[in-house]
Amino acid sequence: MSELVDTSHQAIAQGSQSFAAAAKLMPPGIRDDTVMLYAWCRHADDVIDGQVLGDRPELIDDPQARLEDLRRQTVGALHGTARMTPPFAALREVARRHDFPDRWPLDLIEGFAMDVQDRSYRSLDDVLDYSYHVAGVVGVMMARVMGVKDDAVLDRACDLGLAFQLTNIARDVIDDAAIGRCYLPADWLAEAQAKVDSPIPSAELYSVIIRLLDAAEPYYASARVGLAALPPRCAWSIAAALRIYHAIGTRIRQGGPEAYRQRISTSKAAKIGLVARGGLDTATSRLARRPAPREGLWIRPRGA
Repeated sequence: MSELVDTSHQAIAQGSQSFAAAAKLMPPGIRDDTVMLYAWCRHADDVIDGQVLGDRPELIDDPQARLEDLRRQTVGALHGTARMTPPFAALREVARRHDFPDRWPLDLIEGFAMDVQDRSYRSLDDVLDYSYHVAGVVGVMMARVMGVKDDAVLDRACDLGLAFQLTNIARDVIDDAAIGRCYLPADWLAEAQAKVDSPIPSAELYSVIIRLLDAAEPYYASARVGLAALPPRCAWSIAAALRIYHAIGTRIRQGGPEAYRQRISTSKAAKIGLVARGGLDTATSRLARRPAPREGLWIRPRGA
């Protein structure tokens, strides 16, 4: 294993245990490239949030300067030859090997710009646009690393990123509010007369959280359809990640507002079971005769 790959694996093992567990199922070459890509994505996110390896975010002094430096280094990784720090060197290697268009990595940076600019999210479409930029495009890039070039399959990969991000928003609503951020649709909050103003969601706020989890369901379903187009071991890895993330939403549903008294996650034992069920999902995905349509789902920017 090269030093760059090893550094990326170490970063992911510390910063994203769920992804690290799912990545172990992939074939070695694809696994290394997905881990290097994810290490850059995680690093970029951490730079903007002023956190280290997924710890709880804190306000930072000059996020605009960090954003501009992140964009500059990303462009340098895509087009330059100068020596770079491991996350950007990893992006350079993966992007060139798999022929990424510049737009994909830069769309992710644009998502971070939305945070820096304190963008407001009036509707679910606004939230989905943000979710594409910080997660959906990551799904697209991951799928390309797995050999996918068909736009229809890339759409399914984007859908998985959207589902993951909507789940993240539902899980992190209290922590986000603590640093002045809210990604729940403002029109939903107004309709429910809900506020994010206490450590435990009110009944009104909890109803909005559940509504967001409901909105994620068709994107999870669409992503499952895409499993059949992936190499078997990659499909198993993605199916396992899908199961693990979806279980977070299940815990929120089953635990009610009281679930927010502690970090909402899945145990190691539960993850093992979900990985096994992901293998069954992979097998059954091969039996479907025709893909289900994506009618009514958000559409990623064309050319992206």
